[in-house]
Amino acid sequence: MIPFETPAQKPVVGISTCLLGEPVRYDGAHKRDDYLTGVLSTHFDYRPYCPEVGIGLGVPRPPIQLINIDGAIRVRGVREPERDFTDALHQFADRQLPSQRTLSGYVLKSKSPSCGMERVKVHGAKGGLPQHSSGAYAARLLQNLPLLPVEEEGRLHDPVLRENFIVRVYAYARWQALRASHPSKADIIAFHTRHKLLLLAHNEAAYRRLGRMVAELKGPLSAHWLDAYANEFMAALKRKASRKRHTNVLQHIAGYFKRTLDAADRDELATLIDDYRLEKVPLIVPLTLLQHHLRKQPDAYLNQQLYFAPYPTELGLRNVL
Repeated sequence: MIPFETPAQKPVVGISTCLLGEPVRYDGAHKRDDYLTGVLSTHFDYRPYCPEVGIGLGVPRPPIQLINIDGAIRVRGVREPERDFTDALHQFADRQLPSQRTLSGYVLKSKSPSCGMERVKVHGAKGGLPQHSSGAYAARLLQNLPLLPVEEEGRLHDPVLRENFIVRVYAYARWQALRASHPSKADIIAFHTRHKLLLLAHNEAAYRRLGRMVAELKGPLSAHWLDAYANEFMAALKRKASRKRHTNVLQHIAGYFKRTLDAADRDELATLIDDYRLEKVPLIVPLTLLQHHLRKQPDAYLNQQLYFAPYPTELGLRNVL
Protein backbone atom coordinates (compact mmCIF):
# COMPACT_ATOMS: atom_id res chain seq x y z
CA MET A 1 0.00 0.00 0.00
CA ILE A 2 1.13 3.56 -0.70
CA PRO A 3 1.59 4.91 2.85
CA PHE A 4 -0.19 7.94 4.22
CA GLU A 5 2.12 10.94 4.30
CA THR A 6 2.24 11.85 7.98
CA PRO A 7 2.08 15.65 8.43
CA ALA A 8 4.67 17.49 10.48
CA GLN A 9 1.95 18.27 13.02
CA LYS A 10 -1.39 16.66 13.77
CA PRO A 11 -4.35 18.60 12.39
CA VAL A 12 -5.74 20.91 15.04
CA VAL A 13 -9.46 20.24 15.42
CA GLY A 14 -11.95 22.18 17.51
CA ILE A 15 -14.46 20.13 19.46
CA SER A 16 -17.38 20.66 21.81
CA THR A 17 -15.93 20.13 25.28
CA CYS A 18 -18.69 17.77 26.44
CA LEU A 19 -17.74 15.28 23.69
CA LEU A 20 -14.38 14.74 25.39
CA GLY A 21 -16.11 13.66 28.60
CA GLU A 22 -15.92 16.95 30.48
CA PRO A 23 -19.02 17.53 32.67
CA VAL A 24 -19.99 20.91 31.24
CA ARG A 25 -23.55 20.21 30.09
CA TYR A 26 -26.44 22.22 31.49
CA ASP A 27 -27.33 19.31 33.78
CA GLY A 28 -23.74 18.74 34.91
CA ALA A 29 -23.33 15.70 32.66
CA HIS A 30 -21.16 15.07 29.60
CA LYS A 31 -21.61 13.45 26.18
CA ARG A 32 -18.31 11.60 25.83
CA ASP A 33 -17.98 10.03 22.39
CA ASP A 34 -15.89 6.85 22.29
CA TYR A 35 -14.85 7.20 18.64
CA LEU A 36 -13.73 10.79 19.05
CA THR A 37 -11.87 10.14 22.30
CA GLY A 38 -10.47 6.83 21.07
CA VAL A 39 -9.48 6.32 17.44
CA LEU A 40 -9.56 9.93 16.27
CA SER A 41 -7.81 11.32 19.35
CA THR A 42 -4.58 9.64 18.26
CA HIS A 43 -4.64 11.52 14.95
CA PHE A 44 -6.11 14.92 15.86
CA ASP A 45 -4.92 17.60 18.27
CA TYR A 46 -8.17 18.69 19.91
CA ARG A 47 -8.99 22.24 21.02
CA PRO A 48 -12.11 22.11 23.23
CA TYR A 49 -14.70 24.91 23.33
CA CYS A 50 -17.89 25.22 25.38
CA PRO A 51 -19.61 28.46 24.41
CA GLU A 52 -22.25 28.27 27.13
CA VAL A 53 -19.58 28.08 29.82
CA GLY A 54 -17.58 30.62 27.82
CA ILE A 55 -20.31 33.26 28.17
CA GLY A 56 -20.41 32.79 31.94
CA LEU A 57 -23.21 30.27 32.42
CA GLY A 58 -22.48 27.89 35.27
CA VAL A 59 -22.57 24.11 35.61
CA PRO A 60 -25.26 23.04 36.18
CA ARG A 61 -27.38 25.83 34.66
CA PRO A 62 -30.95 26.45 33.51
CA PRO A 63 -31.52 25.00 30.01
CA ILE A 64 -31.73 27.19 26.90
CA GLN A 65 -33.51 26.70 23.59
CA LEU A 66 -33.94 28.19 20.12
CA ILE A 67 -37.15 30.15 19.81
CA ASN A 68 -38.76 32.06 16.97
CA ILE A 69 -39.39 35.68 17.93
CA ASP A 70 -41.23 37.53 15.17
CA GLY A 71 -39.39 35.58 12.48
CA ALA A 72 -35.95 35.85 14.12
CA ILE A 73 -34.36 32.81 15.74
CA ARG A 74 -33.08 33.63 19.21
CA VAL A 75 -31.57 31.67 22.10
CA ARG A 76 -33.70 32.11 25.21
CA GLY A 77 -33.95 30.48 28.60
CA VAL A 78 -36.50 27.65 28.84
CA ARG A 79 -37.68 28.63 32.30
CA GLU A 80 -36.64 32.27 31.96
CA PRO A 81 -37.72 33.19 28.43
CA GLU A 82 -36.96 36.86 29.03
CA ARG A 83 -33.22 36.04 29.13
CA ASP A 84 -31.63 36.19 25.67
CA PHE A 85 -28.17 34.66 25.06
CA THR A 86 -27.96 35.03 21.27
CA ASP A 87 -25.67 38.04 21.09
CA ALA A 88 -23.39 36.70 23.83
CA LEU A 89 -22.93 33.43 21.93
CA HIS A 90 -22.18 35.30 18.69
CA GLN A 91 -19.65 37.49 20.49
CA PHE A 92 -17.98 34.47 22.07
CA ALA A 93 -17.55 32.94 18.60
CA ASP A 94 -16.10 36.21 17.31
CA ARG A 95 -13.61 36.40 20.19
CA GLN A 96 -12.36 32.89 19.40
CA LEU A 97 -11.83 33.67 15.72
CA PRO A 98 -8.11 34.60 15.93
CA SER A 99 -7.19 31.26 17.52
CA GLN A 100 -9.71 29.29 15.47
CA ARG A 101 -8.07 30.37 12.21
CA THR A 102 -5.45 27.69 13.00
CA LEU A 103 -8.10 24.94 13.14
CA SER A 104 -8.28 22.37 10.35
CA GLY A 105 -11.67 20.99 11.40
CA TYR A 106 -14.36 21.13 14.08
CA VAL A 107 -16.70 18.57 15.66
CA LEU A 108 -19.86 20.04 17.16
CA LYS A 109 -22.41 18.61 19.60
CA SER A 110 -25.60 17.80 17.76
CA LYS A 111 -29.03 19.19 18.77
CA SER A 112 -27.48 21.83 21.01
CA PRO A 113 -29.04 25.33 20.86
CA SER A 114 -25.51 26.72 20.97
CA CYS A 115 -23.41 24.09 19.16
CA GLY A 116 -25.76 22.13 16.88
CA MET A 117 -24.64 22.34 13.25
CA GLU A 118 -28.11 21.73 11.83
CA ARG A 119 -31.62 20.52 12.65
CA VAL A 120 -31.77 22.00 16.14
CA LYS A 121 -35.44 22.32 17.07
CA VAL A 122 -36.85 25.86 16.91
CA HIS A 123 -39.71 26.45 19.33
CA GLY A 124 -42.61 28.74 18.56
CA ALA A 125 -42.31 28.47 14.78
CA LYS A 126 -45.61 29.01 13.00
CA GLY A 127 -47.02 29.64 9.56
CA GLY A 128 -44.36 27.87 7.52
CA LEU A 129 -41.42 29.38 9.40
CA PRO A 130 -38.32 27.16 9.87
CA GLN A 131 -38.80 24.37 12.42
CA HIS A 132 -35.06 23.66 12.68
CA SER A 133 -31.88 25.71 12.54
CA SER A 134 -28.23 25.79 13.58
CA GLY A 135 -27.23 26.61 17.12
CA ALA A 136 -26.28 30.26 17.62
CA TYR A 137 -22.55 29.65 18.23
CA ALA A 138 -22.31 27.08 15.44
CA ALA A 139 -24.01 29.41 12.95
CA ARG A 140 -21.49 32.16 13.73
CA LEU A 141 -18.57 29.70 13.55
CA LEU A 142 -19.69 28.57 10.07
CA GLN A 143 -20.10 32.18 9.00
CA ASN A 144 -16.68 33.21 10.31
CA LEU A 145 -14.80 30.21 8.86
CA PRO A 146 -16.67 29.06 5.73
CA LEU A 147 -13.84 26.78 4.50
CA LEU A 148 -13.47 24.93 7.80
CA PRO A 149 -14.56 21.26 7.69
CA VAL A 150 -17.30 20.95 10.32
CA GLU A 151 -19.35 17.95 11.41
CA GLU A 152 -21.53 16.78 14.29
CA GLU A 153 -20.57 13.78 16.38
CA GLY A 154 -23.75 11.87 15.52
CA ARG A 155 -23.18 12.14 11.76
CA LEU A 156 -19.66 10.76 12.17
CA HIS A 157 -21.14 7.34 12.90
CA ASP A 158 -22.01 7.17 9.19
CA PRO A 159 -18.82 5.84 7.51
CA VAL A 160 -19.34 7.90 4.33
CA LEU A 161 -19.80 11.15 6.26
CA ARG A 162 -16.92 10.21 8.55
CA GLU A 163 -14.58 9.61 5.64
CA ASN A 164 -15.65 12.83 3.94
CA PHE A 165 -14.93 14.84 7.08
CA ILE A 166 -11.53 13.24 7.67
CA VAL A 167 -10.51 13.68 4.02
CA ARG A 168 -11.43 17.37 4.27
CA VAL A 169 -9.58 17.88 7.55
CA TYR A 170 -6.31 16.53 6.18
CA ALA A 171 -6.73 18.32 2.84
CA TYR A 172 -7.43 21.63 4.59
CA ALA A 173 -4.44 21.13 6.88
CA ARG A 174 -2.24 20.60 3.81
CA TRP A 175 -3.67 23.73 2.21
CA GLN A 176 -3.10 25.79 5.37
CA ALA A 177 0.53 24.67 5.51
CA LEU A 178 1.01 25.48 1.83
CA ARG A 179 -0.61 28.91 2.15
CA ALA A 180 1.56 29.74 5.18
CA SER A 181 4.71 28.87 3.21
CA HIS A 182 4.17 31.72 0.69
CA PRO A 183 3.93 29.26 -2.21
CA SER A 184 5.27 29.70 -5.70
CA LYS A 185 3.36 28.81 -8.86
CA ALA A 186 5.33 25.55 -8.95
CA ASP A 187 4.20 24.76 -5.39
CA ILE A 188 0.55 25.31 -6.36
CA ILE A 189 0.90 23.07 -9.41
CA ALA A 190 2.47 20.33 -7.30
CA PHE A 191 -0.28 20.62 -4.65
CA HIS A 192 -3.01 20.49 -7.27
CA THR A 193 -1.44 17.58 -9.12
CA ARG A 194 -1.26 15.44 -5.97
CA HIS A 195 -4.97 16.00 -5.30
CA LYS A 196 -6.26 15.43 -8.84
CA LEU A 197 -7.68 11.93 -8.43
CA LEU A 198 -9.06 12.75 -4.98
CA LEU A 199 -10.90 15.72 -6.48
CA LEU A 200 -12.16 13.55 -9.33
CA ALA A 201 -13.66 11.11 -6.83
CA HIS A 202 -15.59 13.93 -5.14
CA ASN A 203 -16.66 16.35 -7.87
CA GLU A 204 -15.69 15.96 -11.52
CA ALA A 205 -17.00 19.39 -12.55
CA ALA A 206 -14.96 21.12 -9.83
CA TYR A 207 -11.96 18.95 -10.73
CA ARG A 208 -12.12 20.40 -14.26
CA ARG A 209 -12.68 23.98 -13.06
CA LEU A 210 -9.68 23.77 -10.74
CA GLY A 211 -7.58 22.29 -13.52
CA ARG A 212 -8.42 25.27 -15.74
CA MET A 213 -7.64 27.70 -12.91
CA VAL A 214 -4.17 26.23 -12.48
CA ALA A 215 -3.49 25.89 -16.21
CA GLU A 216 -4.46 29.51 -16.86
CA LEU A 217 -2.50 30.91 -13.91
CA LYS A 218 -0.32 33.75 -15.20
CA GLY A 219 2.09 36.06 -13.43
CA PRO A 220 2.64 36.24 -9.67
CA LEU A 221 0.22 34.58 -7.27
CA SER A 222 -2.28 36.94 -5.67
CA ALA A 223 -4.20 36.55 -2.43
CA HIS A 224 -7.40 36.80 -4.49
CA TRP A 225 -6.39 33.85 -6.68
CA LEU A 226 -5.34 31.75 -3.68
CA ASP A 227 -8.64 32.46 -1.94
CA ALA A 228 -10.60 31.55 -5.07
CA TYR A 229 -8.69 28.29 -5.44
CA ALA A 230 -9.21 27.39 -1.76
CA ASN A 231 -12.94 28.10 -2.01
CA GLU A 232 -13.34 25.85 -5.04
CA PHE A 233 -11.01 23.16 -3.63
CA MET A 234 -12.80 22.82 -0.29
CA ALA A 235 -16.25 23.04 -1.88
CA ALA A 236 -15.30 20.20 -4.21
CA LEU A 237 -14.23 17.94 -1.36
CA LYS A 238 -17.38 18.73 0.63
CA ARG A 239 -19.34 16.71 -1.90
CA LYS A 240 -19.24 13.10 -0.76
CA ALA A 241 -17.26 10.66 -2.91
CA SER A 242 -19.84 8.21 -4.26
CA ARG A 243 -19.39 4.59 -5.28
CA LYS A 244 -20.00 5.62 -8.88
CA ARG A 245 -17.30 8.31 -8.79
CA HIS A 246 -14.85 6.00 -6.99
CA THR A 247 -15.48 3.43 -9.73
CA ASN A 248 -14.70 6.06 -12.34
CA VAL A 249 -11.38 6.85 -10.64
CA LEU A 250 -10.48 3.17 -10.27
CA GLN A 251 -11.13 2.61 -13.97
CA HIS A 252 -9.09 5.71 -14.78
CA ILE A 253 -6.13 4.33 -12.79
CA ALA A 254 -6.53 0.91 -14.39
CA GLY A 255 -6.12 2.57 -17.76
CA TYR A 256 -2.48 3.25 -16.93
CA PHE A 257 -1.83 -0.50 -16.93
CA LYS A 258 -3.84 -1.62 -19.94
CA ARG A 259 -0.75 -1.98 -22.16
CA THR A 260 1.48 -3.61 -19.57
CA LEU A 261 -0.79 -6.19 -17.91
CA ASP A 262 -1.56 -9.50 -19.55
CA ALA A 263 -5.13 -10.49 -20.32
CA ALA A 264 -5.61 -12.47 -17.07
CA ASP A 265 -4.42 -9.56 -14.90
CA ARG A 266 -6.58 -7.08 -16.80
CA ASP A 267 -9.63 -9.32 -16.36
CA GLU A 268 -8.94 -9.75 -12.65
CA LEU A 269 -8.63 -5.99 -12.16
CA ALA A 270 -11.76 -5.23 -14.16
CA THR A 271 -13.70 -7.86 -12.19
CA LEU A 272 -12.67 -6.44 -8.81
CA ILE A 273 -13.54 -2.90 -9.87
CA ASP A 274 -16.95 -4.12 -11.01
CA ASP A 275 -17.39 -6.06 -7.78
CA TYR A 276 -16.80 -2.80 -5.92
CA ARG A 277 -19.34 -1.02 -8.15
CA LEU A 278 -21.87 -3.74 -7.34
CA GLU A 279 -21.15 -3.44 -3.58
CA LYS A 280 -19.70 -6.94 -3.34
CA VAL A 281 -16.34 -5.80 -1.95
CA PRO A 282 -15.10 -2.65 -0.16
CA LEU A 283 -12.94 -0.01 -1.81
CA ILE A 284 -9.76 -1.37 -0.26
CA VAL A 285 -9.93 -4.52 -2.43
CA PRO A 286 -9.48 -2.98 -5.91
CA LEU A 287 -7.21 -0.29 -4.45
CA THR A 288 -4.86 -2.93 -3.05
CA LEU A 289 -4.61 -4.71 -6.38
CA LEU A 290 -3.97 -1.43 -8.22
CA GLN A 291 -1.19 -0.58 -5.80
CA HIS A 292 0.27 -4.08 -6.24
CA HIS A 293 0.57 -3.41 -9.97
CA LEU A 294 1.89 0.09 -9.28
CA ARG A 295 4.71 -1.31 -7.15
CA LYS A 296 5.72 -3.63 -9.98
CA GLN A 297 5.31 -0.94 -12.64
CA PRO A 298 5.90 2.47 -10.99
CA ASP A 299 4.33 5.55 -12.50
CA ALA A 300 5.54 9.00 -11.41
CA TYR A 301 2.07 10.56 -11.64
CA LEU A 302 0.18 7.79 -9.83
CA ASN A 303 2.83 7.42 -7.14
CA GLN A 304 2.16 10.94 -5.89
CA GLN A 305 -1.63 10.71 -5.85
CA LEU A 306 -3.13 11.31 -2.40
CA TYR A 307 -6.23 9.41 -3.53
CA PHE A 308 -4.50 6.19 -2.49
CA ALA A 309 -3.92 7.39 1.09
CA PRO A 310 -5.70 10.69 1.91
CA TYR A 311 -5.68 9.96 5.67
CA PRO A 312 -3.99 7.48 8.05
CA THR A 313 -4.65 3.90 6.98
CA GLU A 314 -5.15 2.95 10.65
CA LEU A 315 -8.58 4.56 10.47
CA GLY A 316 -9.67 1.62 8.31
CA LEU A 317 -12.46 3.48 6.53
CA ARG A 318 -11.79 1.99 3.13
CA ASN A 319 -12.48 -1.44 4.58
CA VAL A 320 -16.14 -0.48 4.89
CA LEU A 321 -16.76 1.98 2.03
